[in-house]
Amino acid sequence: MPPVPAPAAATLSLTAVIAAVTDEVPRVLVARRMQHALATPAQQGAPILAADSRDSLPFGPFDPVSHNTLDHGCRQWVETQTGLSLRYVEQLFTFGGRNRDPRELYGGPRVVTVAYLALTQEDRLAGSGEASWRDWYGFLPWEDWRTGTPAIIDQVIRPHLADWAASAPAPEERRRRTERMETSFGSGPASVFDPVRALDRYEVLYEAGLVPEALRDQAELARAAGDAGALPDPVRLAVAARLGSPMALDNRRILASALARLRGKLAYRPVVFDLLPPTFTLLHLQRVVEALFGTTLHKQNFRRTIASLDVVEATGRLEAVGRGRPAELYSFRREALLERRTLGIGVPTARSCE
Repeated sequence: MPPVPAPAAATLSLTAVIAAVTDEVPRVLVARRMQHALATPAQQGAPILAADSRDSLPFGPFDPVSHNTLDHGCRQWVETQTGLSLRYVEQLFTFGGRNRDPRELYGGPRVVTVAYLALTQEDRLAGSGEASWRDWYGFLPWEDWRTGTPAIIDQVIRPHLADWAASAPAPEERRRRTERMETSFGSGPASVFDPVRALDRYEVLYEAGLVPEALRDQAELARAAGDAGALPDPVRLAVAARLGSPMALDNRRILASALARLRGKLAYRPVVFDLLPPTFTLLHLQRVVEALFGTTLHKQNFRRTIASLDVVEATGRLEAVGRGRPAELYSFRREALLERRTLGIGVPTARSCE
């Protein structure tokens, strides 16, 4: 097979994971404006794999002339593509793996992206339908345990990861694969779900070749090497089709990284209030936290935790919800940020039912 060309250079881009929670659904913003730039020579004029996708996170190249900082560039691209003006933004991670943009396989540059996490409230988007809000768990369905263990874990993920571990060519590799499977998804019905291991779960699914992006990348690598007739295993394709909506490039890896960061940060910083309106009920606050962690919380324990942190204060107003008793409205007490270094609510875990 002909050698794969070395990358001609490296370019720097900026990617944003913009999160909101609406009606107890964690949402993420996806954009389509720059999809034309993602087509590879092998894909132009040729059928795209069923595992391929057109969904991507908002992104754009860093311009050292017009962007004062990386943060400024990210905000500018988001506003250009979606009309949103971001408030809370933090740098997430830098992604620069080989061939993360498939054009590198054909002599294109290595594309390095600095990813940012932004928290906001869902609002109407500007433009002509190039951006839209999507359910976060539509991309990562194994992360939502609010109604119990997702059926896809027991029915699809664990059996195929077990097969993948058993197929390792050497005992040491079988041990490594089994350990990764068990630390990410557990070994059985009594396993504990750790919300913060979101990236670990995506990574092991990718390594096992069970998500669409893994099959897409393998096929693209084969085509670039001259094996144009290589097709993914039909069984793997069927499995991948059940494991959530794929995204362009490595955007689901970025999304899983952002979810892990956000869940971990909730343990020590009150960032959840950036996703809430100025006033809210304690039940609304709990539902937003549950949506982010993908698991349920004990109502009284949660309220005791919030009371002990002294991060909310009553407004003296009530909100009528349905026919039930009106609920008291609260607001975030920002003075608490100056009074305590740690203002986290802890990281809840969920256990599968036997």
